[in-house]
Amino acid sequence: MIKKFWNWFKTPSKIGIGFLILISAIGGIVFWGGFNAGLEYTNTEEFCSSCHMNDVVPEYRASAHYSNRSGVKAICSDCHLPHEFIPKWTRKIEAAKEVYAHLTGKVDTKEKFEAHRLEMAQREWARMKANNSQECRNCHNFTDMDFTQQKRVAVQMHQMAEKEGKTCIDCHKGIAHQLPNMHGIKSGYESKKPE
Repeated sequence: MIKKFWNWFKTPSKIGIGFLILISAIGGIVFWGGFNAGLEYTNTEEFCSSCHMNDVVPEYRASAHYSNRSGVKAICSDCHLPHEFIPKWTRKIEAAKEVYAHLTGKVDTKEKFEAHRLEMAQREWARMKANNSQECRNCHNFTDMDFTQQKRVAVQMHQMAEKEGKTCIDCHKGIAHQLPNMHGIKSGYESKKPE
C-alpha cells in the first residue's frame, strides 16, 4: 500500500498536477488578498488610534490636517507612509519596531511617550528630509500653489524655500503634532555644546 502510494506520488497524473496548480493558485490569491487587507487596515486612522489615542491623536485631531474649512482630511498614513511600493514596504518594516516598542512597554503610556517624543520626532524629521518631504508633496507642491491666495509672509517663505531647495519639514515641524521639548536643540538636531 505504501509502495503503491509512493509510486503514485513519484509519477502524478495530469489530474493530480492540475489539482495541485489549482489549489496553489487559490491559496496564493487568498493569501495575497488577506495580506493586502491586513496591510490596508494598518494604514487606517482606527489602527493608529488603537495605540496613540492618549498621546498624538488628540493633537492631530486639533490640527488643520484633521478638521478644516475645505473638508480635506489627511490621515496618519498620508503623512507617515510613502505611497510608492518599495518605500512603503521599507517604512512598514521600520514601523514594526515602533509597534514592538509599544507592545513591550517602551512607549505604552503618555508619560513614556513624552519621554521619547524628541527622539521619535527627530527620526521622523530626518526620514522626511531625506525623501524631500514626499508625503507632504503628494498634496502640497510649490508649483501648484496659488501664491495670490497666501499671506505675504507665506509667499516669501515658500518662494525662498523653493529657491534654496528646502523641503516642507524644514519649516513645518509640529504642523500636526505638538513639538517635543526642544530645549538645548539647534536646527539640524544637534545638541548645544556646554558653555
